[in-house]
Amino acid sequence: MEFLTEFFRAFFVGGLFCLAGQLLMDVGKFTPAHALSILVCLGSFLGAIGAYPALVRFAGFGAALPISSFGNSLVQGALAGARGGGVLGLFTGILSQVSAGIAAAVLFGFIVALFGKAKL
Repeated sequence: MEFLTEFFRAFFVGGLFCLAGQLLMDVGKFTPAHALSILVCLGSFLGAIGAYPALVRFAGFGAALPISSFGNSLVQGALAGARGGGVLGLFTGILSQVSAGIAAAVLFGFIVALFGKAKL
């Protein structure tokens, strides 16, 4: 029964993030890039005030997977870097926290570009 509760919380919170993105595009008439940026900024804001880690503890992967989690990772890296290295650590902390994800995106994008055909 506990598994079903965790599953429902993850599904519900992840669905709320998806709903927010869809409403931004449908009702707010934002482009997908704008909606993406807004969700990253929302995750950054929630991470900066300490609410996003609590959301991840509550919802599990439903909060850890969406793009808003990327914004939280940026903030957490910046805060950790600032504690360890001051102003310079602020910038290096951001990069060290998300560098694996960015490198994977570039690598997989390159692989797809090698074998895919661009549609113009």
